[in-house]
Amino acid sequence: MNNLKQRITEDMKAAMKGGDKPRLGVIRLILAALKQREVDERIVLDDTQVLHTLEKMLKQRRDSVSQYEAAQREDLAAQERYEIGVIEAYLPVQLSDAELDALIAQCVTDAGATSPRDMGKVMALLKERAAGRADMGALSQRVKAKLAG
Repeated sequence: MNNLKQRITEDMKAAMKGGDKPRLGVIRLILAALKQREVDERIVLDDTQVLHTLEKMLKQRRDSVSQYEAAQREDLAAQERYEIGVIEAYLPVQLSDAELDALIAQCVTDAGATSPRDMGKVMALLKERAAGRADMGALSQRVKAKLAG
């Protein structure tokens, strides 16, 4: 078993022993999503694939928060925000703006990008290098702005 998945499993055991039911519920959701992906794809997930799954779960929850807030359901939005907090605890430290700018510049150079048409090449490199350490949607906007002018 890989390190990240093992850490999540250990945290589940600790939450069970400590009686932390809300945290336990979220960790079980995470493990269920990981197990589902392993079964569907017939693979054992490595840390990079676990990070990708966690990022997908975060994106889903952020979308849900905005929808719940629009529908004036603060109780449901608060639950989603709690889940976001637990999931984020398993992601690496987020990159600062300066680090993101440097990484974008490096990827643009490495991809030989000169126009917005080359955005796919740059994003492929960024996805690999910034996995779990940056919001890909926001990163995409920054790359688009850089390539546009």
